[in-house]
Amino acid sequence: MIQNVLDQVANARLLPVVVLGRVEDAVPLGRALVDGGLPVAEITFRSDAAEASIRAIAAEVPEILLGAGTVLTEDQVRAAAAAGAQFLVTPGFNPAVVRAAKTASLPIVPGVNNPTGVEMAMAEGLNAVKFFPAEATGGVPFLKALSGPYKAVRFIPTGGVGLSNLSQYLALPSVLACGGSWMVDSKLIEAGRFDEITKLTAAAVAAAKDAAS
Repeated sequence: MIQNVLDQVANARLLPVVVLGRVEDAVPLGRALVDGGLPVAEITFRSDAAEASIRAIAAEVPEILLGAGTVLTEDQVRAAAAAGAQFLVTPGFNPAVVRAAKTASLPIVPGVNNPTGVEMAMAEGLNAVKFFPAEATGGVPFLKALSGPYKAVRFIPTGGVGLSNLSQYLALPSVLACGGSWMVDSKLIEAGRFDEITKLTAAAVAAAKDAAS
């Protein structure tokens, strides 16, 4: 299951990082992503609506590969699993959260930004991590250097990634996919502009394809 999830994320090349303040926006957001050609989403636990939003998307937009992000506690691991999340993403490396994910049989992509974090992930048997915060930590040059000693590890850079630098990150062989929120801006979600989200998503998908060609 773990490799299957990672393969799907790698195939998408993009991981939308979504903040939903209202449950009623969840299904329209999910459908907007699908219509834009990107059937994958990370719904973050940055609002009280996260768990119910994951549950709604899992039930009504089953074609989406659905992740839970900003998972900080073991309780959130269990909540995400119960709601229907298929994988987890964390901003940092918390061994208790990683092990709770294993207990729940959920793939987890923990956040790291240094060699120690990478090796902690490897010690837990993980071969994919989130490079976060990507731009603030040193961006493409830092990630390129960080990737050097760890040939078996793949990275999902997130934080400051957008259309202007997407191709630079995706050009790195160590990059599995890029995480970002520019195509799912919370202001557009709150305004109900899901058609605009579909357009931005389609543009992001096209840019990712161009970067791979």
